[in-house]
Amino acid sequence: MKYLLLFSFSFLSVAILSAQKAKTFDITSLNGNIILHVEAGNKIQWSVQQKGQQIITPSAFSLQLQNEALGDNAIITSSKTEKISNVIHAINYIKDTIADEYNQITLNCKGDYGIIFRVYNDAVAYRFFTKKKDSIIIKNEEANFNFADDDKAFIPIQWDYRDGKIFNSSFEALYHEIHLSEFPKDSLAFLPLLVDVGQGKKVAILEADLEDYPGMYLNLNETQKGLKAVYAPYPTAAHIVHINYVPTERADYIAKTNGTRSFPWRVVVISEQDKDLLNCDIVQKLASPPRLTDYSWVKPGQVAWDWWNNWNITGVDFKAGINADTYKYYIDFAAANKLSYIIIDEGWSDDLDLLKIKPGFDLQAIIDYGKQKNIGVIIWATWYAVSHQMDSAFAVYSKMGVKGFKIDFFDRDDQLVVASTYAIAKEAAAYKLMVDFHGIFKPTGLPRTYPNVIGYEGVKGLENFKWADEDQPRYTTSIPFIRMLAGAMDYTPGAMRNATQATFRPINDNPMAKGTRCNQLAEYIVFYAPLQMLSDNPTTYMKEQECTDFIKNVPTTWDETVPLDGKVGEYVAVARKKNNTWFVGAMSNWNARELTLDFSFLPAGNYTAEVFKDGVNADRNATDYKKETINITSGDKIKIQLSNGGGWVARIDAVK
Repeated sequence: MKYLLLFSFSFLSVAILSAQKAKTFDITSLNGNIILHVEAGNKIQWSVQQKGQQIITPSAFSLQLQNEALGDNAIITSSKTEKISNVIHAINYIKDTIADEYNQITLNCKGDYGIIFRVYNDAVAYRFFTKKKDSIIIKNEEANFNFADDDKAFIPIQWDYRDGKIFNSSFEALYHEIHLSEFPKDSLAFLPLLVDVGQGKKVAILEADLEDYPGMYLNLNETQKGLKAVYAPYPTAAHIVHINYVPTERADYIAKTNGTRSFPWRVVVISEQDKDLLNCDIVQKLASPPRLTDYSWVKPGQVAWDWWNNWNITGVDFKAGINADTYKYYIDFAAANKLSYIIIDEGWSDDLDLLKIKPGFDLQAIIDYGKQKNIGVIIWATWYAVSHQMDSAFAVYSKMGVKGFKIDFFDRDDQLVVASTYAIAKEAAAYKLMVDFHGIFKPTGLPRTYPNVIGYEGVKGLENFKWADEDQPRYTTSIPFIRMLAGAMDYTPGAMRNATQATFRPINDNPMAKGTRCNQLAEYIVFYAPLQMLSDNPTTYMKEQECTDFIKNVPTTWDETVPLDGKVGEYVAVARKKNNTWFVGAMSNWNARELTLDFSFLPAGNYTAEVFKDGVNADRNATDYKKETINITSGDKIKIQLSNGGGWVARIDAVK
């Protein structure tokens, strides 16, 4: 018994000593609403409260190297607290300036590493940094996001995690609206992901400044009420499958990288109202600053696109398809409607060799014809071809006059692919080429770092209507609050064949879209995309010139954004300004509804609004709409009606 008591006393002493060594830090947002608590003991853990509500419960994190785990048993040698107030001059964004204000603490730790925490009024973020001399291997990164309750979430799920297929993904999925505990064990979620924590609050998990590092997936943390991070192991061998470059072997680590560097930001956004998510700038704030000293040649704009409509033009005296006559027709349409570009999608070259142009296809003639009409030409390519040929291909095609590349089928976000996006952006900029990434993970700030990256897919876009019968109206009223937190998304709107749920069917060659005509018009305002597609064919747009005239005047970048109303998965309404003109777009899911829009965002004065609204029979014929002109002042509150899958748009100008 004596020895037992001695052992118990010694054990208790060690426990007390360990507890005494633990250090705690609290960082509060500038408005006092958010408190980030950090405890550094055997594990570093972080937790978050917002107005007294526990948002994130204690969640451990570490960076696991080959011979040590940074963050475990951390010895903090110094700490520095700062209050930061900056203004970011945004580039091709939803606003022209961003107030970047936050409190920050930097913890320097023994072992040549540290951690930075930032607390904004609507978000918290942390990142590791290292100061080691040689390169390091990252075996894994532990990141946890634990919640107080078994909350419901909007989770974009990819399946087959158990056999490794999950790490090859197009990053396109509808949201599974399920409780955290219902997260399927054989799957992963890609980011952003949204959790409803009650009291009207939503919490979004995302990452920023992802450079030379694999993207973060989330999986169920079975020991906690939360989620844990998973990363694609580094690929060591790969082969071609159709036009994808698919890893056949992976290492037992996730990254090999410089020993002195900063790692990606792990981010939690907190909104008190769903509509606040429509105006969150956290990824812009956390992105690396621009690395181009001159980006005046980067020109956002609208694009006549060929692939979705399957080159299905009519009333011409030539065979439509991948040929010069067809693309000259697209150029004529683009010029007549003052668009900026056309895209030549898949089929003009060998998929795996960019320098092998399809026999008989006169690309130079198309480019030259576009120059005559002041229309730029963007060409499609696979990631495999670009990654293997970009030095030579960019030189050849920029000299020919190509304005940019739509690069497709990345379908991975391991370290090699993520690093490749930066290399492509840098090399393309050297030749003054713009880039639109497709078949790719969400943006994490690269378009700010390299402003020539003006397009990102990473969304289950309009193309899915060609082959799938899914609840896209609910999805399209979800992604403005979730996916667009990460940045621009090339959803490719513009369908002129509009269908109700009852009349829709997938047709590859002559596709239609679910929802009303005005729903499609609203997507041009609600969905942010500096390179915005007109996805239907020119013949159809010319037959629907009244709608085309509205679309062609919608800007693709903005000076100001004002969220008006919204509920994730239900409806969305937003106002955006360019120069002195305001545009308002509203969209609904399959439920018809009435909204009241408050126009107090307008400066004092009198305005006229060109309005397109769902017709009284839009619930039966989704193409039905009504155009009208109304008078508006800043004191007005106007009731609008949205049909099933409906929309409402307005262009507002001051009365002179």
